[in-house]
Amino acid sequence: MFELRSNPDASAKADILSGLTVALALVPEAVAFAFVAGVEPMVGLYAAFMVGLITSIIGGRPGMISGATGALAVVMVSLVAQHGVQYLFATVVLMGLIQIGAGALKLGKFIRLVPHPVMLGFVNGLAIVIFLAQLGQFKVADAAGNMVWMRGEQLYTMLGLIVLTMAIIRFLPKLTTAVPSSLVAIVTVTGLVHLTGIETGTVVDFVRNMTGDPQASLSGSLPEFGIPMVPFNLDTLIIILPYALILAAIGLIESLLTLTLVDELTQTRGQGNRECVGQGVANVVTGFFGGMGGCAMIGQSMININSGGRTRLSGFTAAVALLAFILFASDLIEMIPLAALVGVMFIVVLGTFEWSSFRIMRKVPRSDAFVIVLVSAVTVATDLAIAVLVGVIVAALRFAWDHATHMVINSKEDNFGRKIYLVNGPLFFASTTSFLEQFDANNDPDEVIVDFGGSRVCDHSALEAIDTLAERYMKLGKHLHLRHLSNECRTLLQKAGNLVEVNVIEDPTYKVAVDDLGG
Repeated sequence: MFELRSNPDASAKADILSGLTVALALVPEAVAFAFVAGVEPMVGLYAAFMVGLITSIIGGRPGMISGATGALAVVMVSLVAQHGVQYLFATVVLMGLIQIGAGALKLGKFIRLVPHPVMLGFVNGLAIVIFLAQLGQFKVADAAGNMVWMRGEQLYTMLGLIVLTMAIIRFLPKLTTAVPSSLVAIVTVTGLVHLTGIETGTVVDFVRNMTGDPQASLSGSLPEFGIPMVPFNLDTLIIILPYALILAAIGLIESLLTLTLVDELTQTRGQGNRECVGQGVANVVTGFFGGMGGCAMIGQSMININSGGRTRLSGFTAAVALLAFILFASDLIEMIPLAALVGVMFIVVLGTFEWSSFRIMRKVPRSDAFVIVLVSAVTVATDLAIAVLVGVIVAALRFAWDHATHMVINSKEDNFGRKIYLVNGPLFFASTTSFLEQFDANNDPDEVIVDFGGSRVCDHSALEAIDTLAERYMKLGKHLHLRHLSNECRTLLQKAGNLVEVNVIEDPTYKVAVDDLGG
């Protein structure tokens, strides 16, 4: 269960080097998300270390990177502002317990309900979000301490270093794949900047701008265990429970969607329910060790996969390397130019965005194209969880409407003068109106048979429709019979009991319809 080398065909060297690359990219991200949440940088860095470490060992997706994320940070900011960081730690612990419960109940399987157009919109929107997040690196503090856009030589230097970083990542693999091109690009650009004395912003400049402290540093110590200092009573639970539920949902949705994306990239399959438990355990531990919690990070996961990371060893290396940077090598990390990390993230943006979605827009149904655009826009405007929920709801409504219009009923009379209605298509809440409109109770004979050989009674709305139809015929002194119901349909009728007053008859030469034929 805890084997770090879960894929014997992968390279340990590639995993370790990929993990080092990811660790370098994690530093400014964790600091930025901590700032968004309104907590100290170390709170974000500790979360990146602990969540990354634990999920790499017990999570459900080898090669996927987890840590502090912006999607969670934007929810945390109001809690921290109103109640303080200790309430955040308590919330993160409760969030983790909820996620463990979701995994234990095997709710991870519901990620299969996310349609492909929603997935396309998810990755496109996330690529745009990652791109927009990098634009903040193009701002510097003016004399008054306000953040303004770069201009002139400073801007050109930044752009030049970004282009150099992207060029190395793009073309180095054509020469050699012995080391990750992203790691080579970061080291090369860092060396160039400091050997030539190029004036450009570094990681430590970013940290000091974020905190407003000219002496701020990434140097730190090991995280320490501590029970959140909050009152253990109902009032505290009322405060933290809503936040914990939202954070747990966002974390699981982002993690499971990232898991699905990594599955597609690596042609392997992760374990959704195990990932839910892994994320939950990681957040419980993080809450007790002063971290802000986290979930899967699609940007860093893409860096890892593109750099050759395939097993748990890559995520484990990234987490341990991040801690080592904090404890022993903060000076080295602080000197990395922001341009190098921005260049790496721009490559992630180019690799994440589904450019093929432009090509297929005219080939797929308009409703699917609309869902792709909608999810992308909502992702940028709000957050990933809301975007995915909106996309799934819209796709489900479209699916329900399409199937509601597929309800077709043909009628005929048999040799005994009985009228037989042959129902084709699923009978459920969206198709009940169409179903009822196709019967002519006033002009039908005394004996009417409704044949469900090509249909399926799906829900309580369908039962109500059948009962309504039966009442119409009963008021006219006529008899309504049902034929060819599947076992599932019979179960629904038995559960309904007196709710549905109809006669169920059998055809001696045509047994109960099998499930794949409807009924």
